Amino acid sequence: QVQLVESGGGLVQAGGSLRLSCAASGRTFHNYAMGWFRQAPGKEREFVAAITWSGGNTYYTDAVKGRFTISRDNAKNTLYLQMNNLNPEDTALYYCAADSRILGIPGRTAGSYDYWGQGTQVTVSS
Repeated sequence: QVQLVESGGGLVQAGGSLRLSCAASGRTFHNYAMGWFRQAPGKEREFVAAITWSGGNTYYTDAVKGRFTISRDNAKNTLYLQMNNLNPEDTALYYCAADSRILGIPGRTAGSYDYWGQGTQVTVSS
């Protein structure tokens, strides 16, 4: 069982930056691939970024490539999402998620993940 708690969201002007954190409980965090998803009002939850258990491989949706960076610190049981050059289209509730397949390759669909946080709101004003 893994519990995930996101933090770091807020209101920022277009062009600004935020860093989201996801604190994980449990001793198996370092075995799990992790992902970030987001959901805007009236829209489906969408994939943002993912990272393998070791942090050696990362994956991004095209809309955030070059602006967002996913990383993890397994010693601290924490996942991060550094978001730069934000624009209003990035406004959404951001979720972190864990894929409990041991040492698995992270997927790009919500169904690939077993554990979810409660979300943190990111609002970007123009």
